[in-house]
Amino acid sequence: MTEVTSSVRGAALTGPTLIIAALAIGTANFLVVLDSTIANVSVPTIAGSLGVSSSQGIWVITSYAVAEAVTVPLTGWLAQKFGAIRTFISCFVGFAIMSLVCGMANSLETLILGRVLLGLAGGPIMPLSQMLLVKIFPKDKATAASVLWAMTTLIGPIAGPILGGIICDGYGWQWIFFIKVPIALVGAFVAYSLLRGQPDPKVKAKIDAIGLALLIVWVGALEVLLEEGRSLDWFSSPMICVLAAVAAVGFIAFLIWELTEENPIVDLRIFRYRGFTAASVTFAVGFGAFFASVVIIPLWLQTNMGYTATWAGYATGIMGILAFISAPIVGKLNDVLDPRLILSTGILGLGAMTAWRMTFNGDVTFMQMAWPMLFTGPFMVMFFVPVTSLALATVKPHEMANAAGLSNFMRTLAGAFATSLIQTGWQNAAKENQTELVNAMPNTDHLIADMVHSGMSTEAAVSSLSFTIGQQSVLLATLNMFGIITIVFVLAAFLPWLAPRGKGEGSPHVGH
Repeated sequence: MTEVTSSVRGAALTGPTLIIAALAIGTANFLVVLDSTIANVSVPTIAGSLGVSSSQGIWVITSYAVAEAVTVPLTGWLAQKFGAIRTFISCFVGFAIMSLVCGMANSLETLILGRVLLGLAGGPIMPLSQMLLVKIFPKDKATAASVLWAMTTLIGPIAGPILGGIICDGYGWQWIFFIKVPIALVGAFVAYSLLRGQPDPKVKAKIDAIGLALLIVWVGALEVLLEEGRSLDWFSSPMICVLAAVAAVGFIAFLIWELTEENPIVDLRIFRYRGFTAASVTFAVGFGAFFASVVIIPLWLQTNMGYTATWAGYATGIMGILAFISAPIVGKLNDVLDPRLILSTGILGLGAMTAWRMTFNGDVTFMQMAWPMLFTGPFMVMFFVPVTSLALATVKPHEMANAAGLSNFMRTLAGAFATSLIQTGWQNAAKENQTELVNAMPNTDHLIADMVHSGMSTEAAVSSLSFTIGQQSVLLATLNMFGIITIVFVLAAFLPWLAPRGKGEGSPHVGH
């Protein structure tokens, strides 16, 4: 580390200027989080349009996830090297350009390349948006920054499947990428215009090439393992075994190198702050459980309840209504109450809403599903707002970019683990339940005979009975997963208390 350069401090943003800048930054975070889910429901359509199989088409998702996961923990280094604002604006513009490239792709290879570059551009935006929002808001308004960032992070995964289904069905899959281009370009221009006068210090330092290489190796191997493990039957596949070994060895080597390197590419020493570590672990575990439920509900609705992708999105998206309404209230509470109490209450509330879903049966209506979804909204806000402010409350201002990057990296990995594990557990549980149900029905011949006697053909009777057993097996598997998620939420509710309350009311101590 040889030299530090800094901009002359510009005037603090206030009033409408502050609000517009905050909305531009929040828009960037929303678009990136949205991009992680909007393409998921479109994979079959994309694969068919490009003339490839669904298993090949899934690389549209995998490529983005790997690239994003690699760049998120690099945020701290990028912000130091080039300046947080410069990095943010560059990534925002790059995100717009790569979205255009993805929409114009006419082959799977071109689309995958575009998705890789899109992930590389989008990864740093999430933590940098969190850091910049806290930075531009006055100290006494830091909670408002956390609320805005939390809401854009929450709404993205909810809106993704809905918008993906509507756009893909009505306009073509290309528009799930094209629609982001003008929004991103306008947002980047507004952010640049308002933030360019703000201080944006940078540090001249050598690149930790070995640390970067190790990061790419172990994160890339882990992400591919999690994305492909289910389709390859996990450790029965030699490829998965090799990926697991590479990820494990690479991770250990990465830890050793980064903890002993003078200028690490990812500064792991940030975990010396107990508050940051406890909040980040809580964030990862709680978000993993929340994301698992967001994944499993649409799957169940589409495979077992006859919902389209769009209507499955509506069923989960309803949680955003009370989330919006309750956000200002939770922000005020976070200023006056212990954030650990709000966080624990939010996590327990999410667990209670998940437990409520365990009462569902095969005849559950849309409105019956909507009620627990609706009341999930306020508890989501009670989770996201205090956990983000608590994570940054004890770190020093110059460490915020690194802290935000690592916290979001843990959240990203938790989401990947949760998605993979919940789908595998759900499928395995459905198979086991089907076997148990068949074994518990010794008089199937009698049931088939009764159906034939009522006028059905033998083939139709067998098919009907098999369909009913299959439906009940999937329903029971879904309820089993809800039970596991509930337990995770209950256990996670104790984690916030490992953190100190922090100074003041737990809000980040940066700003004007």
